[in-house]
Amino acid sequence: MAAIRSVKGLVALVTGGASGLGRATVERLVEQGARVVLLDLPSSSGVQLAKELGERCAFAPADVTSAEEVGDALALTQKEFGRLDLTVNCAGVGIAVKTYNSKKDKVHELEDFQRVINVNLVGTFNVIRLSARLMSQNKPDPDGHRGLVVNTASVAAFEGQVGQAAYSASKGGIVGMTLPIARDLAPLGIRVVTIAPGLFSTPLLAGLPERVRNFLGQQVPFPSRLGHPLEYAHLVQALAENPMVNGEVVRLDGALRMQP
Repeated sequence: MAAIRSVKGLVALVTGGASGLGRATVERLVEQGARVVLLDLPSSSGVQLAKELGERCAFAPADVTSAEEVGDALALTQKEFGRLDLTVNCAGVGIAVKTYNSKKDKVHELEDFQRVINVNLVGTFNVIRLSARLMSQNKPDPDGHRGLVVNTASVAAFEGQVGQAAYSASKGGIVGMTLPIARDLAPLGIRVVTIAPGLFSTPLLAGLPERVRNFLGQQVPFPSRLGHPLEYAHLVQALAENPMVNGEVVRLDGALRMQP
């Protein structure tokens, strides 16, 4: 009999959990009966959100690029809820800068490129490696399953647009490490899956004027609109519940293929 799982009773850690895709994931998991540690920057609205969601949610202030701070967040997870079953990496930053802008004679700043790689790619790996250690202590279910890591890439990993060199490189790195990490952790019964969202209605896009957002939504074949963070959260739940999905990158994009 296939071991279809339930998120009810799971303990999850969600990075970038105070806004956007991360927030929707935290809210859905709590609603479905999971206990969640919401990891986000101290400057985020994480404290407030965790308070609103009640005793099944705890806030861990941390920067994903810090080994020490993520380690503290995992220690909090163990102290509050006793273990870790699911990690969802949603923390990320984006910039739009050309490699070389000849009109302004401006070269892409190396620091900006490194910051995006550091937060999106290195930060994701930092959270994965430390989560794996805590998950490995779980008692396996009859299928040998101990945990799941879900990462967030982007369709920019495959069709990066003008100005997206840093962002696409960071998300392409997440795509590229999904399979090797799934293979690394397979003997422990820990799955690794990456979601590559298309255009979603998140704070990263919220800064754009409404007509631009509407125009972007119309680029999506069907449904012809921006994705809703709830739809991302729903997929996280589906991945948690279906133990056969592993080492895969799932595009969640309404058949969108980005133009230059």
